[in-house]
Amino acid sequence: MAMFGKWTPSPGGKQSHELQVDDIRVLGANDATTSPIQKKYQSAEYLRTIPHLRPRLPLNALLLRLRSLVTAQLTSYFAKNDFVQCHPPIITSSDCEGAGEVFTIEPAASDATPAPLPGLIGQSEKLPEPFFGSPKYLTVSSQLHLEALAQSVDKVWTLSPTFRAEKSDTARHLSEFYMLEAEVAFVDDLKDVMDVVENMLRSVATELQASRVGQELLDARARDHGEEGTSVSHDTLARRWQGLINGPWPRLKYAEAIQHLKDATAQGKAKFEFSPEHEDGLQTEHERYLAEHFGKGGPVFVTDYPRSMKPFYMLPSSPSGSDTVACFDLLVPEICELVGGSMREHRLAELQQSMVDHGLRTAAESAEASDGSLQWYLDLRRYGSVPHGGFGLGFDRLICYLSGVQNIRDVVAFPRYYKKCDC
Repeated sequence: MAMFGKWTPSPGGKQSHELQVDDIRVLGANDATTSPIQKKYQSAEYLRTIPHLRPRLPLNALLLRLRSLVTAQLTSYFAKNDFVQCHPPIITSSDCEGAGEVFTIEPAASDATPAPLPGLIGQSEKLPEPFFGSPKYLTVSSQLHLEALAQSVDKVWTLSPTFRAEKSDTARHLSEFYMLEAEVAFVDDLKDVMDVVENMLRSVATELQASRVGQELLDARARDHGEEGTSVSHDTLARRWQGLINGPWPRLKYAEAIQHLKDATAQGKAKFEFSPEHEDGLQTEHERYLAEHFGKGGPVFVTDYPRSMKPFYMLPSSPSGSDTVACFDLLVPEICELVGGSMREHRLAELQQSMVDHGLRTAAESAEASDGSLQWYLDLRRYGSVPHGGFGLGFDRLICYLSGVQNIRDVVAFPRYYKKCDC
């Protein structure tokens, strides 16, 4: 509806001005009795069933504006630091992480390429030729393509959709989500990559804290908005932002983190469902403890994980070889892992051996110089490379952290997850 009147100072103390309406005109009819959105408590779970309508709620509209503000600030930060924004492909020929959790794509059946009918005499059972000549996938990461582009213009970044065929039904996982990824050429120290991450997120938090959107988020947290899925208090949200602004952020090696957790257990300061063991990796409860205690409520970098726990493309911590790789995870309270990054293996022979060690190619293929779908990636080393590193940030998780919304499905306008893809 459209309302016409005078904008006058309010006699009450709850607001500065009010509209004294002279005329109201209905622009679009709405049947209040059948409308899925009602002026009463409606759970976040229910609102997820109407993703096309829930953006009309005040907090959901505010979340859209938050995403816009954060995107704009990230773009500004990278531009000021001479990064080139790129648009890598969504359709790829390889699985960057090597985990196999990919969506395979193919065209819908058409009259031009009918599917064979079983049991008909004389009809070939041969399946149609793949559209691209071989199986292709929706991207799980833009990293490999960004590495190629960084060899041209040194520093690149992207904010683009990513897809994982994980059957995870949790508040932290989606099948389609946005990743911010960046690659930096001519760096030979992991510290330089972590500095980019820290300065980038600090700039976002500083801008948000001073913005109108930030003030509206804090105001929303000061009120009861259970029907809109709020989850943290005004003070908690303010501390999150300040934790990002304060610095420098602690940095500790994986082995130190495990020892810190063991000491906390032995001293009775913490009790974990899963005992912290070097060979088992960090569980969510361990990451949460490190962020809350070692990071003192702010972010903390954990570096130099065991080589066996990380993907094939990571550079060993030591140039002469190492059981650990030069990598990091950035942990924040409650959300836990927010960013992951590493130095990339830029030496051809070492990268080929790492692919064998991680089961991405056999020793026979290595001897025959057969690189499969990653031939082009090895070409980046074969025809000249430089030391480089990069990182990936879960953009939707960042929005969760900055907004105080607990479930990632509530910060994405049209969430896609296992057995759910509405609209």
